[in-house]
Amino acid sequence: MLTKAEYIWLDGNEPPQLRSKVKILDLVEGQKPPIWGFDGSSTLQAEGNNSDCVLFPAFVCKSPLEESGILVLCEVLNADMTAHKNNTRQACAVASKIHESKDCWFGMEQEYVLLGINARPLGWSIYDDPPPQGDYYCGNGSKLVAGRKIVNEHLDACLAAGLQICGTNAEVMLGQWEFQIGPLGPIEVADQLWVARFLLQRIAEKHSVSISYDAKPVEGDWNGSGCHTNFSTAGMRAMGGLGICYKACEALSRGTELHMKNYGTGSERRLTGEHETCSYKEFRWGVSDRGASIRIPWQVAKEKRGYIEDRRPNADCDPYVVTKLITETVCSEV
Repeated sequence: MLTKAEYIWLDGNEPPQLRSKVKILDLVEGQKPPIWGFDGSSTLQAEGNNSDCVLFPAFVCKSPLEESGILVLCEVLNADMTAHKNNTRQACAVASKIHESKDCWFGMEQEYVLLGINARPLGWSIYDDPPPQGDYYCGNGSKLVAGRKIVNEHLDACLAAGLQICGTNAEVMLGQWEFQIGPLGPIEVADQLWVARFLLQRIAEKHSVSISYDAKPVEGDWNGSGCHTNFSTAGMRAMGGLGICYKACEALSRGTELHMKNYGTGSERRLTGEHETCSYKEFRWGVSDRGASIRIPWQVAKEKRGYIEDRRPNADCDPYVVTKLITETVCSEV
């Protein structure tokens, strides 16, 4: 059967951007898409005199963008089939395998801002700013939200693709939104978050809107955009697991410098100690504290088991890197 296969990969930008191209395949049911290639010199991943890079299919799902289509998220390999230096997925997969007995689950909360053709958030005048934040979070009504059609199209597309998207909501700034993926294992949640980002950008493209994952998309008295990451092990989820949650927080406190270097760009602009953040220069954890680095939800403290929320990753973080670091830091000690 002829199939439109859109191959997706991460390029050499920092932070990485999503690239894609389409290949028409004649696949029988259940057949995996083949490896492919691309010109790495055009994506900051190779020199012009040795530019061949390999696309190695890693995650495949139905495409909601094309009838009889599939999306093929790929790892980037060198021509000798070794991992490209920009390939962060393989290291995440290794960490996931090493600590698979801990049964790690992740849920990632992706915040973003919809930008119009004037590079201002949707719903904003080109002349002045809207009223201060306060009424926009989970708001309803044309004066309080902008871009809901795109958000709903994206939700439907993720569901059609079979992604484990579990919710959406308007965020605290007009034109700012969030969707959540999970709970899934370290590699699975990262794969699905990248595909969900791809679908969001393609759907926004139809509406002549762009997506900003900037950590502080609008300067001033506005919250930034993060990718809050919820994490648990089987022990944390078991009866009496609250003590293990505490130990996980302590383990993360000892990895602060490494994590902050790898949680995306713009932490110094977003994690200021204001707007529901802890300063990037500090670390603290607490129950029901959205101003902490790590929050333990109130219901977790009440039920004495559950998960923790790392509030530090920025919206443009690489989820392979984030889930790898959390898995290794916590599971090596707890």
